[in-house]
This record gives sequence, structure tokens and C-alpha cells, in this order.
Amino acid sequence: SGALLPIQRAFDLGPAQEEMVVSSTILAAFISSFVGGSINSSFGRRKAALSAAAVFTFGSIILAVAWSYQTLIIGRLVVGVGIGIASLTAPVYISEIAMPESRGKLVTVNALLVCIGQFSAGMVDGLFDQVSDEWGWRFMLGLAALPSVAMFIGFMKLPESPRWLVAAGRSGEALDVLRSFRDSDRVANEELAEILENVGVTDDLGGSSSHLSVISGESSGGGLAQLSSSSSSKENVCKKISHMLADQGTRSALKLGCGLMVLQQLSGVNTIMYYAASIYQMSEYDEVTSIWLSGFTALAQVVGVLFSIYLVEKAGRRILILTSLALVTMSLFGLGTSFYYARISSEKVISSTDMCGSQSAIMWSGITSFCYDCVAIDGCGFCGGSCVTGDETGPFEEDSCPASGNEWIYSACENKYGWVSVLFMILYLLSFGIGMGGLPWTLTSEIYPLQHRSLALSFSTSTNWICNLVVSASFLTISSAAVLTIYGAFFLYGSIALVGFIWLYQSLPETKGKSLEEIEALFHRDEDFLAHPEHTKNLMAALATQQG
Repeated sequence: SGALLPIQRAFDLGPAQEEMVVSSTILAAFISSFVGGSINSSFGRRKAALSAAAVFTFGSIILAVAWSYQTLIIGRLVVGVGIGIASLTAPVYISEIAMPESRGKLVTVNALLVCIGQFSAGMVDGLFDQVSDEWGWRFMLGLAALPSVAMFIGFMKLPESPRWLVAAGRSGEALDVLRSFRDSDRVANEELAEILENVGVTDDLGGSSSHLSVISGESSGGGLAQLSSSSSSKENVCKKISHMLADQGTRSALKLGCGLMVLQQLSGVNTIMYYAASIYQMSEYDEVTSIWLSGFTALAQVVGVLFSIYLVEKAGRRILILTSLALVTMSLFGLGTSFYYARISSEKVISSTDMCGSQSAIMWSGITSFCYDCVAIDGCGFCGGSCVTGDETGPFEEDSCPASGNEWIYSACENKYGWVSVLFMILYLLSFGIGMGGLPWTLTSEIYPLQHRSLALSFSTSTNWICNLVVSASFLTISSAAVLTIYGAFFLYGSIALVGFIWLYQSLPETKGKSLEEIEALFHRDEDFLAHPEHTKNLMAALATQQG
């Protein structure tokens, strides 16, 4: 957000090019998040995270040295590839390695760190815009390589996900990982047995003894899991998708997961994050102030996510998401109302030239009635009640202003409601952080069955990015006076959030304190889930006997 204004100035970008700079990263993230499911499934969560960090670092270097609009887009595309893979991999890795009672909190910490990164980026933007308004943006973008390098180094020291190891037929290694992350060997053994049953490794009672050897510390050589992994690698993508969609429980989980991601994006969060500085300029703040405000506004979401981390295992996912969405809806309508009053409270236009007298519009008359309407027309400015042609320096005709001494207004009119817009933007991000910021990622990392988790997560993550792309690539267009206007755009996002609240109130289950396998059962009919429950019963009984 903060870098967009100096980039626009450096490359003389138009609105369509600004939207391309933002949306190119999102498009790449969408594509890579969809492909990332196969990367996660084939190579593991750890290698996927390492590749994401390496790609992001390379992209940041390209952005730091970009010499043209085209190279800027290339750098943004490369960065987007890294973002897409990381956004898919990090939540599922955390959810698969965490204990049930801390899983929600840890996945939400991931969202918190994203918000802290956004706030830190805003502070860096403000500092470098002060240092140099010509090349400061290069540091704003290039320094993004530092956290990706830290991520790469960190993942070099982390183990693979135990659930991925089981699915790959490496149950012995999975047990080693579980033992290093659980309170006791007994807890690790029980969790491994539950994972094995969940992925269908135990296909008959005779299978129990072979898996007990794994739990004792001996490798089973992969067994049926390895055969399953080998055969699944030969399936084409269409067959994998068909198999996933044929499962009733996975379909139900996908509806919820993809619906949450659609709602998260279409409620307008990234119009605030990507265009915060531009929105503040619309509220009549200068460029430097707008950049600093956009950075500090991101801090509100950090505070909201901190509340979410504290409450997620106490209040639960459902109540936090519904509370968050209700407050988000109110904030969006408040934000739209503040911009509407900014328009009708600006000075009235008494006279205007032909060019400045009206503009094409869909949602309103298009007649220039206020200073707000006048400065929205390219090549027009306001002076002493008149809307006339001109540029930044003044009107083209010296006698255009009715009286001498009148201020020439070309970019933004006086807005006594600007503070209201700031207030509702802060309230919006605070409310969003409480639930809708991180918990959709928490839920989508929990609700999919292991055998379809990578592919299903790629579906919901790519849904998030494609909706992100639609919103970010269209905001400057739909918020223009010719389409919905800025207040109409926020009323639209508020209406979507309201509809989403009603839907989630009826369909969102609570997953607090449940294991991943228990959560899977919430989305299956009783007759579909664990068709042979005696397998788990006998396996656990045999395990208890051996430990005794």
C-alpha cells in the first residue's frame, strides 16, 4: 500500500497499471496455490515451504532493481508464486504438527505474524518515503527478502509433517516426529494409531500387529500406505479431483472452506490493505500522511488477531468468526457513509464549464453538484463555487475563479469527515483481525480429511487468491465516480458481509478442542465415517496391551 504511491509517481502509472501492479502478484499466487497442492502432496510440507521462501527472495531482488514497468510486473509475479505456495503450506504444516488443544492458537499466530509483517512493511514504507521520494520504494520492496531468508533458514531445522510422512508410507519417521512434539511416548503412539486408521492403513484386523511394530519404533516399510502413495502418484489430476469430490464429507468441507475464503476476500479486506494510502488520499490527506496512516492502520489488525489468539481456544472458532463478521459489516457501512457525507458536505458547485458539468455515471446522476464531484473529473478543479478546467498549477483561464484569493482545489476537497473514515477503517481491521483475518485459515487447515487435504487446501487457497484478484483488480474501477463511487463500493462489500453472516450462522460448526480426525467426522454422515470402527477399537486395545 505505502509503496504504491511512489511507484505510481516513478513510473507514471495510470489506474489500470496500478491495478496490474497489485493484481499480478495475486494472479501468480492464485496459480501457484492451486499447483501447490501437488507440490505439498508429492514432496512434503517442508520442501514446499523451502521452495516458497527461495522463490520469494528471488522476486524481492528483482523488485529492488526493477528499471521499468515490465520488470516491475515480472518481479511481482515471481513474488506471487512464493506467496501462493507459502499461504497454502504454512497453515497445514502447523495444523498437522500441533496438538489439538493448541492447534487453533498456533495457526492463528501464523495470521498474526502476517499482520505484523504488514504493519512492519508500512513503517518501512513511511521511513523510506521520508528518506527519498525517488528511490525509497526500492528498499520498501527489496527488504522483503529478509523475512523470506529467515523463513528458509528456520525450515531447514524443522522436521516434516508426521501426517504427510504416514501418507507417504514413512510411519517410523512420523512416530519419531510425534515423540519429539508430544508430552509422552504414549500420546505419540495413540496419535499415530489414529492417523493410521484415518488414512485407511489398517484394512483388516491382521494389520494391527504390523503397525504395532511401527509404534514400537520399527519401520513397516510403508505397507499399504506406500502402495497407496505410489498408485496415487500415477493418477492424473482429474481423477484425483473426481475422487475427492465423490467423497460426501470432503464436499461438505469444501463448501465451507471455499465459502469462508470467498467471504474473507469479498468483504473487502484487501481493498483496505492494498489501497489504504490511496483511500486516505481520497479523504484529503497528503501523500506522506497517507503512507504513515496506512502503516498504523495495519496495526489495528495486529491487535485484533492478538485478541483472536487469546480467545480462539476459549470462546471457539464459531463465536469469534460470527462476532468478527457482524462488526465488519457495521464498519463497512460506516465507512461508506463517511465517504457519502464527505461528498454532500463539500462546497456546492454554482457554475461549471461544459466539460466539467457532468460525467458518465451508473449509480447517480453524474451532474457536478459538489466540489467532491468536480475534482473526480480529470482536468477539472474547483474554485470559488465554480468547476472549471485546469491542472495542478491552477485554472487554464485566469478569470475562471469568480473572485481573487479563492483557493484552487484540484485533487481533494476539504473533508470534515476524514477522521470518521480513519475511525471506521481502524474499527474494520480490528474487527476483521478478531475472526475473519486468521480463523478461515485455521478452519481450512482443520476440516479436510488427510487423504484429500493437500488438494482440498489448494482448492480453498486458490479460491481465496482468485477472489483477492477480483477485488484488488476492480477496486479502483468500481470505486470511481463512473461506476459505484467509493461509498457505493463499501456499501457493496458490507452487503456481502451481511449475507455471509447469515449463511455462517446456519452452517459453521465448532471445531475447538477436537482432533483432526474428530473434525473430519463432523462432515460425514454416520454411515460414511469409519465404516469399520472396530479397526480403531482393536488397534487401540492391542496397543494398550503391548504397552502394559
